[in-house]
Amino acid sequence: MARGRVLAADAAARAAGVRDGLRLSTALGLVPGLAVCERAAGREAAALEALACWAGRFTPEVSLAPPATLLLEIGGCLRLFGGAEALIAAALAACGSQGYTAAWAAAPTPLGATWLAWGGAAAIHAEAGGFQRALAALPAGVAAWPAEIQARLAAFGAATLGDLRRLPGAGLRRRLGSGVVDDLLRAWGEIPDPRPVFVFPERFAQTLELPARVDAAAALAFAGQRLFAALAGWLNARQRLVRGCRLGLIHDDGGTTELPLRLAEATADEVRLGRLLREHLGRLRLAAPVEGLTLAADDWVARPGSSGHLFDLPPAGEGVMACLERLQGRLGETAVHTLGLAADYRPECASRAVPPGNPSSAMAVPAGLRPLWLLPRPQPLAERAGRPQWHGPLALETRPERLESGWWDAGEPGAPGDARRDYCVAKNPLGQWLWVFRDGEGWFLHGLFG
Repeated sequence: MARGRVLAADAAARAAGVRDGLRLSTALGLVPGLAVCERAAGREAAALEALACWAGRFTPEVSLAPPATLLLEIGGCLRLFGGAEALIAAALAACGSQGYTAAWAAAPTPLGATWLAWGGAAAIHAEAGGFQRALAALPAGVAAWPAEIQARLAAFGAATLGDLRRLPGAGLRRRLGSGVVDDLLRAWGEIPDPRPVFVFPERFAQTLELPARVDAAAALAFAGQRLFAALAGWLNARQRLVRGCRLGLIHDDGGTTELPLRLAEATADEVRLGRLLREHLGRLRLAAPVEGLTLAADDWVARPGSSGHLFDLPPAGEGVMACLERLQGRLGETAVHTLGLAADYRPECASRAVPPGNPSSAMAVPAGLRPLWLLPRPQPLAERAGRPQWHGPLALETRPERLESGWWDAGEPGAPGDARRDYCVAKNPLGQWLWVFRDGEGWFLHGLFG
């Protein structure tokens, strides 16, 4: 509603007789319980920009036609999606999942596609002949020219755009101005129609106002998915992958709660982000009802180039790293870790717990064979005739490798201290491969090869 008149009505209101342009008092007389919202131009503009970011998943060439129209140049993206039909079906499905109803059309010119969409064409017009016939059949009012122009067109008896096209151009310019004639030429593709391209912001930050207050954390997943959809489009257009983002919960008491979402590996998969959010929301207790959400993504990396695969691969977002980050969301970030290298040549001190996917190497991996299975503590080995024993005499398969380090923690409780060891790969009569060392105290078993 604006200035006391109805601007747009939903299906239920229309069924009761409410129409666009109707006075509010008349509309309330028809439907006493009518829910009325004042038009907010700022929120409309923000919603259109959010949709533009979302549309980046389909094409990087997006233009805004306020207040409620998006133009997507899809000619260069058809092969990627398997044709115009598949691309448009995917776009409509994704748009519907966010709660929007789209009127659409595909045509060779931006203004022609806009008018066809406003006229309810909902069709792909790839051929020039069919496209021009479809345009000519549209009512002249679809162009949304000013009311004065529309009145003159009615006086001329020009009911359709085709009727206007048949009138002499010079006479139309004198009576209606150049704007109407130029619009017709642009729609038919006879003069250029360049459009300013939407510039995807360098930093992603969006806010979503909820239609009603939410008291349960789990109920925020759907709204969060809408923000992730816009983030995925922004990442695709900017050719980036996100490693972490922050979801802010705006409470009705003015407070905010920040929910950091950290990923085990960089991604642009909105489904994966949604799963991670649900894991976090499942163990979150709200301090107060939530009336809005914000999403900011500052931690990102450039998307590396990749070649297509010859054979089918498992679905995206179902790998090991996705599983680890979901476990982190469910059990807590400190409950799940991977092993990384530490700057220490002593094997029992050369690894440390690191978050999944984080850079972990503080030194180069030493040369030589290393087993994945180390014993908690080196196990002393018996020695007979100068040969170490473990289920029989051991045959040393490699030359000794000296590892020496640790003088700095000598004497500290529980620390290995200064170590000088000569490591060898050995084999026993059972065929087991072992990692053994000798120091000043004798032979020890330190690891097993799988």
